[in-house]
Amino acid sequence: MLETLAEKANNLPMLPGVYIMLDEHNEVIYVGKAKKLKNRVTSYFHGEHLPKVAAMVEKVRDFNVIVAGSEFEALVLENSLIKRHKPQYNILLKDDKGYPFIRVDVKSEYPVMSISSRSPKDGAKYFGPFGGRGQTREIIGTISKALLLPDCSRKFPRDIGKERPCLNYHMGLCAGWCIGKKSGEEYRSLMQQAMLILDGKSDELTAALTRQMEEYAEELRFEQAAELRDRIKAIESLSNKQRVISTAFADTDAIGFCRGAKTCFSVLHFVNGDLAGKEVEMMDEPLEDDSEALSDLLLSYYGSHRGGWPKSVILPYEIEDREAMEELLSELSGRRIYIETPKRGEKHLLVQSAMLNAAEEVMRRTTAQQRSLKTLEWLQKALELDVYPKRIEAFDISNLGDTGIVAGMTVHVDGRPLKRAYKKFRIKDLEIRDDYASMHQAVYRRFKHYTDGDESFAPLPELLLIDGGDTHAAMAEKALAELGLKLPVFGMVKDDRHRTRALVCSDGREIGIQGNQAVFALIGSVQEETHRFTIEYQRQLRNEGYASVLDRIDGVGPKRREDLIKAFKSVKAVKNASYEQLCLVVPKNTARTVFDYFHNGEEK
Repeated sequence: MLETLAEKANNLPMLPGVYIMLDEHNEVIYVGKAKKLKNRVTSYFHGEHLPKVAAMVEKVRDFNVIVAGSEFEALVLENSLIKRHKPQYNILLKDDKGYPFIRVDVKSEYPVMSISSRSPKDGAKYFGPFGGRGQTREIIGTISKALLLPDCSRKFPRDIGKERPCLNYHMGLCAGWCIGKKSGEEYRSLMQQAMLILDGKSDELTAALTRQMEEYAEELRFEQAAELRDRIKAIESLSNKQRVISTAFADTDAIGFCRGAKTCFSVLHFVNGDLAGKEVEMMDEPLEDDSEALSDLLLSYYGSHRGGWPKSVILPYEIEDREAMEELLSELSGRRIYIETPKRGEKHLLVQSAMLNAAEEVMRRTTAQQRSLKTLEWLQKALELDVYPKRIEAFDISNLGDTGIVAGMTVHVDGRPLKRAYKKFRIKDLEIRDDYASMHQAVYRRFKHYTDGDESFAPLPELLLIDGGDTHAAMAEKALAELGLKLPVFGMVKDDRHRTRALVCSDGREIGIQGNQAVFALIGSVQEETHRFTIEYQRQLRNEGYASVLDRIDGVGPKRREDLIKAFKSVKAVKNASYEQLCLVVPKNTARTVFDYFHNGEEK
């Protein structure tokens, strides 16, 4: 089947267009766009793919293509077909995206503020758009409390006098319109003030109310003056808190994208540099690479947008069809929209914030185990491993001069340390320091135990990591070959700051890992843990060596031994120290005992 489809794809034109993947029931399962149909479609039927792509390709029984006159036409056509068919493997976001408006039905006797996703010409007044529905509800509630307007579900004048007033009235947050304490004329006057606030005219409103308050005071109407004073304070406080209340459209949308155990698409809406709202969409891993997936997400998100279009959309990285996407968004919005990929400056900081939000959302909504498993899948792909690296073993060498050479082996299963499986090796029969020979011996001894049937050294790892470069990796491979074993072996290469910057094969080929933060962090933690474990073993042996000599001296207990080693660094230095020098560290009688032990023939 794949050969037939590959042959069909090979006859496609090198023109822009849309391709439609069909399953055995002739149902559309994926729609994609391409600059060159032949190149794009043939790629599905050759080579290896990520699991999700492979799963889609397995279901493909046929495909259709539609040649377009340009990339722009292909983009529009793809958007239309995805909306129509809602294919299983396409990125599908929720509909009705956009900034909400606040609607006021000015024709009503008792107009109320409500949320609307659009602003049709229906005789009502619309204010906004604002950053998000949650924030818009907060704005309505804050204005209502500031002006003592009702913030409940009761309808006026229908419900006046029918029920007791709610808690807001008793808390002084509502004027009690439900008990008929105020007139409809007063209600409409306050709603006019609310609309001035929504229209960004708080200063004009407070100036007018201040003049009226002063008039009341001159007329000795102190109760009314005090009521206006409190209202002015509430409006000023509201104005300070709600800087985003404005008729201006959102200036910038910053887009974030993070592909982890789950994938997140985030949009931060900025108004005049201030964050006015945030939207996130979680989804399964897209088929496409990051750039293409981002393009499809933009198409899905803005293709169903409702009002409140930004002036510019800023992205974390370039998309291939940027110009066509700009043209489409401008056409949909009826205004010029720019798509940018800023490299520095304030806009770069905004898009970095969007990326951070997306990453944190993935972190929050996935477990540590899910993240670890996904990271290991990426590592398998990057290293071209035949199997998933469930068990990773890592080796490091530590030495003290030409003696006391040791090796440490750590084990990580599903990305987590399995400390009970760690192993320690004292390197034997080496007269001089030789890291390569030490590594060969440690790896050989570990796997010799396995081939000899020692169950404590089972099972075999799917990946072997060696602290060092290509020569260290080559020595590990040599040890395995001598035992008739073959495992993937990579050296862990450090940068100038002693952090793992890459993995290296025995032939010197490097695999960069710094581009994938999760893999970079995992390999770095493996290397650090292996180094820590090996150094700890070296120190343990060194302290045991100190103890074997100093503990033979009468009057030298653990505390005195620790003081001497801390001061002189080695047993040899303690032995060569004068009596006066020893007195500076331990009491005189202990100093005399230690000095006599080493200088009067007591040392064996």
